[in-house]
Amino acid sequence: MRMTGRFAPRLATWPIEPIVKRLRSLSVVSEAEEALVRSLAEHRERHAPGEDLITEGQSQRKPRYVVAGWAARQRVLPDGRRQIFSLILPGDNFGIAGRGAPPAPWSIVAMTAVETVDAAPLLEAAVEGRAPGLARALTAAAMEDERLLFDHMVRLGQQTAYERVAHFLLELQRRLQCTGLGDSQRFPLPLTQEILADALGLSIVHVNRTLQQLRRERLIELRSGVAILLEPQALADIAGCEVEAARPRSAAPTRRQLEASPA
Repeated sequence: MRMTGRFAPRLATWPIEPIVKRLRSLSVVSEAEEALVRSLAEHRERHAPGEDLITEGQSQRKPRYVVAGWAARQRVLPDGRRQIFSLILPGDNFGIAGRGAPPAPWSIVAMTAVETVDAAPLLEAAVEGRAPGLARALTAAAMEDERLLFDHMVRLGQQTAYERVAHFLLELQRRLQCTGLGDSQRFPLPLTQEILADALGLSIVHVNRTLQQLRRERLIELRSGVAILLEPQALADIAGCEVEAARPRSAAPTRRQLEASPA
Protein backbone atom coordinates (compact mmCIF):
# COMPACT_ATOMS: atom_id res chain seq x y z
CA MET A 1 0.00 0.00 0.00
CA ARG A 2 1.39 3.38 -0.98
CA MET A 3 1.95 5.68 1.97
CA THR A 4 0.69 9.25 1.78
CA GLY A 5 2.73 12.29 2.70
CA ARG A 6 0.71 12.95 5.87
CA PHE A 7 0.15 10.76 8.90
CA ALA A 8 -3.44 11.40 10.02
CA PRO A 9 -3.91 11.87 13.79
CA ARG A 10 -5.83 9.15 15.61
CA LEU A 11 -8.66 10.07 17.93
CA ALA A 12 -9.44 6.54 19.11
CA THR A 13 -7.29 4.31 21.28
CA TRP A 14 -4.01 3.45 19.60
CA PRO A 15 -3.50 -0.21 18.65
CA ILE A 16 -0.78 -2.13 20.45
CA GLU A 17 0.61 -3.43 17.16
CA PRO A 18 3.94 -1.51 17.33
CA ILE A 19 4.86 -3.41 20.49
CA VAL A 20 3.94 -6.76 18.94
CA LYS A 21 5.94 -6.03 15.78
CA ARG A 22 8.91 -4.78 17.77
CA LEU A 23 9.05 -7.95 19.88
CA ARG A 24 8.63 -10.16 16.81
CA SER A 25 11.60 -8.41 15.20
CA LEU A 26 13.75 -9.33 18.18
CA SER A 27 12.74 -12.96 18.80
CA VAL A 28 10.33 -15.72 17.84
CA VAL A 29 7.23 -15.15 19.97
CA SER A 30 4.61 -17.84 20.57
CA GLU A 31 0.86 -17.30 20.20
CA ALA A 32 0.45 -17.42 23.98
CA GLU A 33 3.21 -14.84 24.44
CA GLU A 34 1.65 -12.58 21.83
CA ALA A 35 -1.71 -12.89 23.59
CA LEU A 36 -0.02 -11.79 26.81
CA VAL A 37 1.43 -8.76 25.04
CA ARG A 38 -1.96 -7.82 23.58
CA SER A 39 -3.55 -8.07 27.03
CA LEU A 40 -1.36 -5.14 28.14
CA ALA A 41 -3.64 -2.85 26.12
CA GLU A 42 -6.23 -3.00 28.91
CA HIS A 43 -4.20 -0.73 31.21
CA ARG A 44 -3.08 2.47 29.50
CA GLU A 45 -1.74 5.81 30.62
CA ARG A 46 -1.63 9.03 28.63
CA HIS A 47 1.05 11.66 29.11
CA ALA A 48 1.17 15.26 27.93
CA PRO A 49 4.13 16.73 26.02
CA GLY A 50 6.81 17.79 28.48
CA GLU A 51 5.63 15.40 31.21
CA ASP A 52 8.29 13.49 33.14
CA LEU A 53 7.86 9.73 32.74
CA ILE A 54 10.93 9.08 34.89
CA THR A 55 12.86 11.72 36.79
CA GLU A 56 16.63 11.72 37.15
CA GLY A 57 17.63 10.02 40.41
CA GLN A 58 14.37 8.08 40.69
CA SER A 59 14.89 4.57 42.12
CA GLN A 60 11.45 3.00 41.85
CA ARG A 61 10.44 2.85 38.19
CA LYS A 62 7.35 1.31 36.64
CA PRO A 63 8.11 -0.79 33.55
CA ARG A 64 6.21 0.61 30.58
CA TYR A 65 5.88 0.13 26.83
CA VAL A 66 5.21 3.05 24.51
CA VAL A 67 2.15 2.51 22.30
CA ALA A 68 2.10 5.94 20.66
CA GLY A 69 4.12 9.14 20.78
CA TRP A 70 7.80 9.94 21.27
CA ALA A 71 9.81 10.39 24.46
CA ALA A 72 13.48 11.06 25.17
CA ARG A 73 16.14 10.14 27.69
CA GLN A 74 17.82 13.41 28.58
CA ARG A 75 19.74 15.46 31.10
CA VAL A 76 19.32 19.20 31.63
CA LEU A 77 22.15 21.35 32.97
CA PRO A 78 21.54 24.07 35.61
CA ASP A 79 21.67 26.78 32.93
CA GLY A 80 18.96 25.07 30.89
CA ARG A 81 21.11 23.40 28.25
CA ARG A 82 19.88 19.92 27.39
CA GLN A 83 21.48 16.77 26.00
CA ILE A 84 19.19 14.09 24.59
CA PHE A 85 20.77 10.64 24.83
CA SER A 86 18.15 8.63 22.96
CA LEU A 87 14.61 8.74 21.66
CA ILE A 88 11.98 6.28 22.86
CA LEU A 89 9.62 5.38 20.04
CA PRO A 90 6.39 3.33 19.80
CA GLY A 91 7.24 -0.30 20.57
CA ASP A 92 10.11 0.60 22.93
CA ASN A 93 10.14 -0.05 26.66
CA PHE A 94 11.54 1.93 29.56
CA GLY A 95 11.73 1.58 33.33
CA ILE A 96 12.62 -2.12 33.15
CA ALA A 97 15.11 -2.38 35.99
CA GLY A 98 15.78 -5.16 38.45
CA ARG A 99 15.52 -4.97 42.20
CA GLY A 100 18.17 -2.81 43.78
CA ALA A 101 18.75 -0.91 40.55
CA PRO A 102 20.70 2.34 40.99
CA PRO A 103 18.88 5.69 40.64
CA ALA A 104 18.01 6.64 37.08
CA PRO A 105 21.00 8.45 35.49
CA TRP A 106 18.69 10.50 33.27
CA SER A 107 15.13 11.68 33.04
CA ILE A 108 12.63 10.42 30.48
CA VAL A 109 10.35 13.14 29.14
CA ALA A 110 7.47 13.02 26.66
CA MET A 111 8.43 14.94 23.51
CA THR A 112 4.88 14.59 22.13
CA ALA A 113 1.65 13.27 23.60
CA VAL A 114 2.52 9.72 24.68
CA GLU A 115 0.43 6.65 25.45
CA THR A 116 1.98 3.79 27.45
CA VAL A 117 0.94 0.41 28.82
CA ASP A 118 2.06 -1.49 31.91
CA ALA A 119 4.86 -3.93 31.04
CA ALA A 120 4.99 -5.61 34.48
CA PRO A 121 2.98 -8.75 33.48
CA LEU A 122 5.27 -9.33 30.51
CA LEU A 123 8.42 -8.82 32.59
CA GLU A 124 7.19 -11.17 35.33
CA ALA A 125 6.39 -13.91 32.80
CA ALA A 126 9.84 -13.55 31.24
CA VAL A 127 11.72 -13.59 34.56
CA GLU A 128 9.74 -16.59 35.85
CA GLY A 129 10.50 -18.62 32.72
CA ARG A 130 6.91 -18.71 31.45
CA ALA A 131 7.70 -16.71 28.31
CA PRO A 132 11.12 -17.64 26.87
CA GLY A 133 10.46 -15.86 23.58
CA LEU A 134 9.66 -12.62 25.38
CA ALA A 135 12.71 -13.10 27.60
CA ARG A 136 14.91 -13.32 24.52
CA ALA A 137 13.20 -10.24 23.05
CA LEU A 138 13.76 -8.22 26.24
CA THR A 139 17.46 -9.09 26.30
CA ALA A 140 17.81 -8.32 22.59
CA ALA A 141 16.06 -4.97 23.14
CA ALA A 142 18.49 -4.09 25.96
CA MET A 143 21.44 -4.97 23.70
CA GLU A 144 19.95 -2.87 20.91
CA ASP A 145 19.54 0.11 23.27
CA GLU A 146 23.20 -0.22 24.23
CA ARG A 147 24.24 -0.36 20.57
CA LEU A 148 22.19 2.76 19.79
CA LEU A 149 23.83 4.59 22.69
CA PHE A 150 27.31 3.69 21.40
CA ASP A 151 26.29 4.81 17.90
CA HIS A 152 25.15 8.09 19.41
CA MET A 153 28.48 8.57 21.19
CA VAL A 154 30.34 8.09 17.91
CA ARG A 155 27.89 10.40 16.14
CA LEU A 156 28.47 13.21 18.65
CA GLY A 157 32.19 12.67 19.07
CA GLN A 158 33.42 12.01 15.55
CA GLN A 159 30.90 13.00 12.87
CA THR A 160 30.32 16.34 11.19
CA ALA A 161 26.91 18.00 11.35
CA TYR A 162 26.18 16.78 7.81
CA GLU A 163 27.06 13.19 8.77
CA ARG A 164 25.18 13.36 12.09
CA VAL A 165 21.89 14.42 10.53
CA ALA A 166 22.14 11.78 7.79
CA HIS A 167 22.95 9.04 10.30
CA PHE A 168 20.18 10.12 12.68
CA LEU A 169 17.52 10.14 9.96
CA LEU A 170 18.56 6.68 8.77
CA GLU A 171 18.41 5.38 12.33
CA LEU A 172 14.88 6.70 12.84
CA GLN A 173 13.73 5.26 9.49
CA ARG A 174 14.99 1.80 10.38
CA ARG A 175 13.49 1.81 13.85
CA LEU A 176 10.07 3.03 12.68
CA GLN A 177 9.92 0.63 9.74
CA CYS A 178 10.52 -2.21 12.20
CA THR A 179 7.28 -1.37 14.03
CA GLY A 180 5.22 -0.72 10.91
CA LEU A 181 5.15 3.07 11.37
CA GLY A 182 7.22 3.85 8.29
CA ASP A 183 8.56 2.25 5.16
CA SER A 184 11.95 2.12 3.43
CA GLN A 185 11.82 5.86 2.72
CA ARG A 186 9.00 7.58 4.66
CA PHE A 187 8.45 7.92 8.39
CA PRO A 188 6.82 10.36 10.82
CA LEU A 189 9.11 13.01 12.27
CA PRO A 190 7.16 15.00 14.91
CA LEU A 191 10.26 16.74 16.29
CA THR A 192 11.09 20.42 16.37
CA GLN A 193 14.49 21.63 15.21
CA GLU A 194 15.22 22.46 18.86
CA ILE A 195 14.80 18.79 19.81
CA LEU A 196 16.95 17.71 16.86
CA ALA A 197 19.62 20.19 17.94
CA ASP A 198 19.66 18.89 21.51
CA ALA A 199 19.85 15.29 20.27
CA LEU A 200 22.68 16.00 17.83
CA GLY A 201 24.74 18.42 19.89
CA LEU A 202 24.27 21.25 17.38
CA SER A 203 22.75 24.71 17.41
CA ILE A 204 19.28 25.19 15.97
CA VAL A 205 20.78 27.34 13.22
CA HIS A 206 23.25 24.59 12.30
CA VAL A 207 20.48 21.98 12.20
CA ASN A 208 18.39 24.22 9.96
CA ARG A 209 21.28 24.82 7.56
CA THR A 210 22.13 21.12 7.38
CA LEU A 211 18.53 20.12 6.68
CA GLN A 212 18.31 22.76 3.98
CA GLN A 213 21.51 21.45 2.40
CA LEU A 214 20.16 17.89 2.34
CA ARG A 215 16.95 19.17 0.76
CA ARG A 216 18.80 21.19 -1.89
CA GLU A 217 20.81 18.11 -2.79
CA ARG A 218 17.54 16.15 -3.22
CA LEU A 219 18.50 13.66 -0.54
CA ILE A 220 15.51 14.27 1.75
CA GLU A 221 12.12 15.94 1.86
CA LEU A 222 10.31 17.19 4.96
CA ARG A 223 6.59 17.79 4.71
CA SER A 224 3.73 17.91 7.23
CA GLY A 225 5.64 16.10 9.97
CA VAL A 226 6.92 13.39 7.62
CA ALA A 227 10.51 12.75 6.54
CA ILE A 228 11.16 11.23 3.13
CA LEU A 229 14.58 9.78 2.35
CA LEU A 230 14.89 10.25 -1.41
CA GLU A 231 18.33 8.61 -1.65
CA PRO A 232 18.83 6.23 1.30
CA GLN A 233 22.04 4.75 -0.09
CA ALA A 234 23.57 8.18 -0.63
CA LEU A 235 22.65 9.09 2.95
CA ALA A 236 24.23 5.85 4.17
CA ASP A 237 27.43 6.71 2.28
CA ILE A 238 27.47 10.15 3.93
CA ALA A 239 26.83 8.66 7.38
CA GLY A 240 29.41 5.91 6.95
CA CYS A 241 26.97 3.10 7.65
CA GLU A 242 25.42 0.24 5.72
CA VAL A 243 21.85 -0.28 4.62
CA GLU A 244 20.06 -2.19 7.38
CA ALA A 245 20.74 -5.93 7.39
CA ALA A 246 19.12 -8.71 9.37
CA ARG A 247 20.73 -9.32 12.75
CA PRO A 248 21.07 -12.73 14.41
CA ARG A 249 18.66 -13.35 17.27
CA SER A 250 20.11 -13.57 20.74
CA ALA A 251 20.24 -16.62 22.95
CA ALA A 252 17.83 -17.01 25.86
CA PRO A 253 18.94 -14.83 28.82
CA THR A 254 19.48 -15.90 32.39
CA ARG A 255 17.28 -14.65 35.21
CA ARG A 256 20.20 -12.55 36.48
CA GLN A 257 20.59 -10.84 33.08
CA LEU A 258 16.91 -9.92 33.02
CA GLU A 259 16.93 -8.52 36.52
CA ALA A 260 20.05 -6.46 35.77
CA SER A 261 18.61 -4.83 32.65
CA PRO A 262 18.91 -0.99 32.78
CA ALA A 263 15.93 1.36 32.54
